[in-house]
Amino acid sequence: MIDLAAIRATAPESIGVALATRRRRPLGSEKLLIVAADHPARGAVGIGADPLAMANRHDLLERLATALERPGVDGVLATPDIIDDLALLGLLDDRIVVGSMNRGGLRGASFEMDDRYTAYDVPSMVASGVDFAKTLVRINLADAATAATLESTAHAVTAAAAAHLPIMLEPFISSWVDGRIVNDLSTDAVVHSAAIASGLGASSAYTWLKLPVVDDMERVMKSTTLPTLLLGGDSGAEPDETFASWQRALALPGVRGLTVGRTLLYPPDGDVAAAVDIAAALVHPTI
Repeated sequence: MIDLAAIRATAPESIGVALATRRRRPLGSEKLLIVAADHPARGAVGIGADPLAMANRHDLLERLATALERPGVDGVLATPDIIDDLALLGLLDDRIVVGSMNRGGLRGASFEMDDRYTAYDVPSMVASGVDFAKTLVRINLADAATAATLESTAHAVTAAAAAHLPIMLEPFISSWVDGRIVNDLSTDAVVHSAAIASGLGASSAYTWLKLPVVDDMERVMKSTTLPTLLLGGDSGAEPDETFASWQRALALPGVRGLTVGRTLLYPPDGDVAAAVDIAAALVHPTI
């Protein structure tokens, strides 16, 4: 791997050049498989029993390189620091780049529900040639900070629509439980979160949703007309059961693909390529 720190120190303008000259591709009409790597910027670097699994940036980039080079992977979702690294490494050609606007409410913080956006904004994504925006929208009816989150998200949606930039909202109904934030993954909660997120902003023309795979996904998908990517998170189930649930959900009307992060980048057996290939076969069965 090239010396990214040296390039950043001596030729920071190389990042802008790499982003401006990468080969871009349209979203197209096919379903998408997006590899997510926006976890470190919100302080979520632990996986399983290893609290620092994602803290080694060089190891993470090697795993991302493996994933992005596999057939059927359409793009990557990350914050600017990782997108800039991948651009310098030449790994973003012909890939959909999804810019995470990130959340300010860090896990375990007293201000966790203060989810102001701390990474990309719409003008910077347009200037950098980012193809897609992504926000997290945690809705906590018992925490007043939610009002500011909804307002700032609405402004982001309005700005994205004006720029003709697709924007993906990842909503959750959340609550404080024993001093920590817990997302409600019941079907009813996901339906409610989708309804609230769908109405944010002055135009929904460029709005997509990113929703978790939960029980009765058919009812979830009937609750919205917005194109939706599935959140392929770690459900704690056996891998075969998890993949089967993704496959069932991918067949539903309105589902436009799958975003997966740690499940593919840090599989239990360590074989990133094999894990990515399984997900790619679900999204693109003809590969």
